[in-house]
Amino acid sequence: MPIQRGKIGTITFGWLSGPMIYAYVFYVITTVIVLLVGYERVDILLNKSKKFDEYIYSIIFIIFLVPHFWIPFVGWGVAKEVCDYKNGWGFYQLHYYKIVGRDMKFPHLSTLIVIISLGCLIVAVMLLLTLSALLDGFTLYHTSAYYHIITMINMNCALWYINCRAIGNASHALADSFQEDIKQNCSAYMIANYRILWLELSELLQAIGNAYARTYATYSLFMITNITVAIYGFTSEVVDHGITFSFKEMGLLVAGLYCLTLLMIFCNCSHQASENIAGRIQTSLFDIRIFNVEQDTTNEIELFLTAIRLNPPTVSLRGFSDVNRRLVTSSIATIAIYLVILLQFKISLVNLHN
Repeated sequence: MPIQRGKIGTITFGWLSGPMIYAYVFYVITTVIVLLVGYERVDILLNKSKKFDEYIYSIIFIIFLVPHFWIPFVGWGVAKEVCDYKNGWGFYQLHYYKIVGRDMKFPHLSTLIVIISLGCLIVAVMLLLTLSALLDGFTLYHTSAYYHIITMINMNCALWYINCRAIGNASHALADSFQEDIKQNCSAYMIANYRILWLELSELLQAIGNAYARTYATYSLFMITNITVAIYGFTSEVVDHGITFSFKEMGLLVAGLYCLTLLMIFCNCSHQASENIAGRIQTSLFDIRIFNVEQDTTNEIELFLTAIRLNPPTVSLRGFSDVNRRLVTSSIATIAIYLVILLQFKISLVNLHN
């Protein structure tokens, strides 16, 4: 995403900024490659695919090209909202320092970013080389149009993981500081300040879903579509030839499992981030002996618990979907329904042919 750090430490975005101009140039170059390869893939789909299964098989390669064309909409189009979200972290850390008296730590963040970035690139190269070796008609030349797309898909998953991990670190730091302070001085003023901090952190968790709503809504739909098509292709091969562990079967299975893994990581990170925010703080509040504190403090404890109950920390893609583990199960249920329909169609074609 073409955003940059401004002179006063804020994250900024401009349509004519240096990173944006680099993005324009890179996008134009890769678009030429994608169109050349895409033309060949469409030609194979329209002129060389004769059976229904061959159409499905050819569609997989075209589906993987689609993310390239939504970059301006789901990438550049949400850049300003992402800047607002990231700048919100700066205000939160400043407020945290004023109340707690120390900086918020994100251990090994730089090292983690480097390792994950390299890992995303390596996984993309390995996946495409594996698919090129296993799937018929997917040549090394064709893979040239997919490297940046698969890397971007991996990076989106990694970006979500890092953001959720940062929220997890912040929630642990907040809970640790809160537990230390209530042991030393459990006052109404202190609890009120921590309540404000907690609400700000909860808003950050909700802001990440709103900022990246377009990006990860299309990301989820892309994963569900790919899983459905790849698993259907695999089961169709099994219906036709049995389980032979052919290159084609393995290639389709690898593509399906790859997308399913990314979808599970995406949903699990959000689920854990949501649980981390409320759990320990709520436990610490319940552990306070209200008979040993003043009435004002008791009132603040009740207000804090009410705030947690009325503002449950959830990641929502602008209301379209809540991102948690239930999203995985609902996605799998949807995929299963479509697979049943496609397999019924497949079996009817087999019976008609016989």
